[in-house]
Amino acid sequence: MVKCIASDMDGTLVNTRHTISEENAEAIRAAQSKGVEVVVATGRSYEEAHFVLEEADISCPIICVNGAEVRSAEGEKIYSIPMDSHDAKNIASLLKSLDIYFEVYTNRGTYSEDYEKALSVILDIFMSANEKQDYEKALEGAKERFEKGRVHLIESYASLLEDEEIEIYKLLAFSFDGQRLAKAEEKLQENGQIAVSSSGFENLEITHIDAQKGIALSNFVEKKGISLSETMAVGDSYNDISMFKVVGKAVAMGNAPEEIQQMCHMVTATNHENENGVAKAIMQAISENR
Repeated sequence: MVKCIASDMDGTLVNTRHTISEENAEAIRAAQSKGVEVVVATGRSYEEAHFVLEEADISCPIICVNGAEVRSAEGEKIYSIPMDSHDAKNIASLLKSLDIYFEVYTNRGTYSEDYEKALSVILDIFMSANEKQDYEKALEGAKERFEKGRVHLIESYASLLEDEEIEIYKLLAFSFDGQRLAKAEEKLQENGQIAVSSSGFENLEITHIDAQKGIALSNFVEKKGISLSETMAVGDSYNDISMFKVVGKAVAMGNAPEEIQQMCHMVTATNHENENGVAKAIMQAISENR
């Protein structure tokens, strides 16, 4: 019996238009109405996750920034696991030495040093995720991250990394040069106090070793009195693996890489428009609970 459902956002709950379909939203509300705990587990910051959920009229707890922060359905911070400041500085230095663009996620928001590069990277990701997407609409979506304050432009990351009152949750590195990313990952893996994952082939997500979705989900269900064997996780990428390894039912999206699909108990439909893979997985779980 499934008593808790954890869903990733990008490539999973969110479709190729970067919104949550009404079918997915209705499935979540149906699960909640039957007493199933639903939690979103995402690499996004709380601000970037919350606005999409709010647009879809979904209220649920959120495991943010890959588990570096956990928020209640009301937005209250339950706990956070920041990176060591010394590690964060070293990682930032490494990424800059390799000329890899990155953003810094903190307890005070997400920051970028380079507006133009941020737009370029996000635009490329939006367009590659949906070949039919209109360029102007994709550009509008990329700019919206700054205009609505979900990403803040800063002159230098140095001020963030030196401020003792700021918690560094994640460094999100982007590059379409696979060799550069591979070199960065190789160096990063030498540090036993950080976790390195990704939500796509073009990025690296760097957090504290204990800031992982699977660890956060384990803590979440324990506090709810639910066992991991009664928990289902739905996702599409490598930063979901830590969840897949601990839950009783791991569900891969149809758009997930073959490697991800093979490690899960089942594969649902894709996140593409009109397929609503999350809704299908949730409704199947609800039907099996009877």
